[in-house]
Amino acid sequence: MTPRIRGNDYTVLRPPALGSSWTPRLRVSVVIPAYADQVKLDLTLAGLARQTYPADLLEVIVVDNGSEPPLRLPEIRPRDTRLLVCAAPGRARARNTGLAAATGDVIHWMDSDVVPEPEEVEAHMRWHHLAPYLSVTSYLRFTTVPLPGPVDVARTDDLAKLFEPAEPHAWIEDLVQRSDGLVHSPRPFSIHIGGASSVSARLFERAGPMDPEMILGQDTEMGYRLAQAGAVFIPDPEARAYHLGPSMRMRDSAPISRVSHALVTDRVPGYRWLRTHPSRQWKVPQVEVLVDATAGSYDDVRATVDGVLAGTVTDLAVVLTGPWDELEPEQRAPLKDPRLDLVLLRAHYTHEGRVRLATTVSDTQSPYRLRMPPGWVPEEDGLGRLLDVLRGRERGLVSVLLAEDPEGVTVARLERTEAFSRAALVAEEGEDLDDAVDEMFGVYWVDGETFGFRTAAEAPAHVSARAAYRARAQAQAEVERLTKEVERLRGQVTNWRGEAARWRQSAVEFRREIGTLRRQVSALRGQVAALNRARGLRGIARGLRRPFTFKKT
Repeated sequence: MTPRIRGNDYTVLRPPALGSSWTPRLRVSVVIPAYADQVKLDLTLAGLARQTYPADLLEVIVVDNGSEPPLRLPEIRPRDTRLLVCAAPGRARARNTGLAAATGDVIHWMDSDVVPEPEEVEAHMRWHHLAPYLSVTSYLRFTTVPLPGPVDVARTDDLAKLFEPAEPHAWIEDLVQRSDGLVHSPRPFSIHIGGASSVSARLFERAGPMDPEMILGQDTEMGYRLAQAGAVFIPDPEARAYHLGPSMRMRDSAPISRVSHALVTDRVPGYRWLRTHPSRQWKVPQVEVLVDATAGSYDDVRATVDGVLAGTVTDLAVVLTGPWDELEPEQRAPLKDPRLDLVLLRAHYTHEGRVRLATTVSDTQSPYRLRMPPGWVPEEDGLGRLLDVLRGRERGLVSVLLAEDPEGVTVARLERTEAFSRAALVAEEGEDLDDAVDEMFGVYWVDGETFGFRTAAEAPAHVSARAAYRARAQAQAEVERLTKEVERLRGQVTNWRGEAARWRQSAVEFRREIGTLRRQVSALRGQVAALNRARGLRGIARGLRRPFTFKKT
């Protein structure tokens, strides 16, 4: 049974130790695109001539990409080495020429200025014997020492004596360390480099060859497509090689990034931060929405497609499947045409840039695919919320329960492309792909009503872009007005607080004055009492001074 790796957790595999007793059986094709610099190519082939991997399972294909004078095969080289010519310039074209001629079960890219350690190919191939959907990358060290001769490379017991001191591939090693060996990296395909990476040939059957339009960044773009084909990416620190001289990025980092980002952005949705425009279309959209035009009426299909196009997720494309190549519109009695609805749909969406009419369902390069039944409409942010669920939980499938009746259930499905591609590679005969996806990535169910899915009859009318803009502008104006009002009120509150502070100070002073007055009143009361007592004593004295007169009773 083919091993089932969850996400990019290749640590469940147990490769044999280098040099241990194990029986290789897979053939590997090392493809080397080369342009000029015969001296470095000779060193690369000398390094390959001393590999520990069985020579009868190793073929080397050198592709001369129009060198003048033409390249030649040196004396020191692997036994099964061929030299092909690709006159059309471009690294991608040269690699595709080698890929087309390769006979191996594994394709090992190698640059013509890379010298591998003797165990480099064996280190790669021990992984490929464990699963048919792996991509393995070597650890490169970049050297600028004077170059030795091919004989020196072929005879040395330690390449470090010839090529050290050297610098590590810093950004790759940093990425590997930060993501626990790529196990927890959201974009492990970034490690796919043409200098020293190997890929199972089965993956190219789905991913396709390299894109010749990519003048730079082709390794990253190829890695992305391999990821969508189901690849697991493995950095192997025991697969080692020396790069003769600094890389292009080391020499000209800023110009290289400027060019590669311009090309990669259109083709790799995984780098979402590069897609800064809010609504433009891209060659490879983030989401592909699949709608079967034969499964509903014109009105239902249109409601679904228009609802998706009107949502907050604009980085998408709709694929409308149907027998478009068989349609012959009825000219004399169009209302009686049994395929009138399909004719109307074709007319309605032929010139819509984000809608493609297809007769069959083909593989997609988009990282997500939404399968929508006609007659159902997601709310404006419904798809965005589903994407949050799928990304946040790292699931392979989110199923949306729309309706349920005695005949069954109606479901919308948001699928992760790499999950279903890998499931197709490992599933046993007759096994449901959903079960394989659940085992390797996980399946999650949500309620359609919670995520705002409605029938076409219940869905609200779409808001035009201008109406939405005007509403946003009005809301922004209201926010600005309220912000100014808040600032005004804050200033008034500040004034009130100052006034209150003055009142509190006045109150303290009043209390002091009242206290003083109370003490004065108390003193006066004492004086009055004393005066009253004094008046009473004088009256008694006056009475004593008067003569007494006795009356007879």
